[in-house]
Amino acid sequence: MATIQHEFEVPAAAEEVWAALRDFGALHDKLATGFVTACTLEEEGAVRLITFANGMQVRERLVTLDDAAMRIVYSATGGRTTHHNASAQVIPLGPRRCRFVWTTDLLPDAMAPAIGQMMATGAKAMQARLTPAR
Repeated sequence: MATIQHEFEVPAAAEEVWAALRDFGALHDKLATGFVTACTLEEEGAVRLITFANGMQVRERLVTLDDAAMRIVYSATGGRTTHHNASAQVIPLGPRRCRFVWTTDLLPDAMAPAIGQMMATGAKAMQARLTPAR
């Protein structure tokens, strides 16, 4: 099983970044603006249908939302993977600084380069969205 991880620092309070991450239905607005163009909640908020800038659509099911650990876990269906499980976590580093860690496990392994590239693009979009304007 392929594992892909992207980490980056954000010059913002961990609680602010977590507030954006934990809002499962606002991925396109609060977290990955530009990378995700639409996000619609289904099944009473347990599933989101997301549309990426490249037109691809995926359904993601919320697995865990842990406020104490500032960590979210979700699984994805659709697309070309047979298994896709991901987590994202906010780790405080100081009063106005935190680390964002995004990890995905997927099958088949052959999909890792394509998913890795999408994640790299998504990580850049998230870092840009989460960084306060100066």
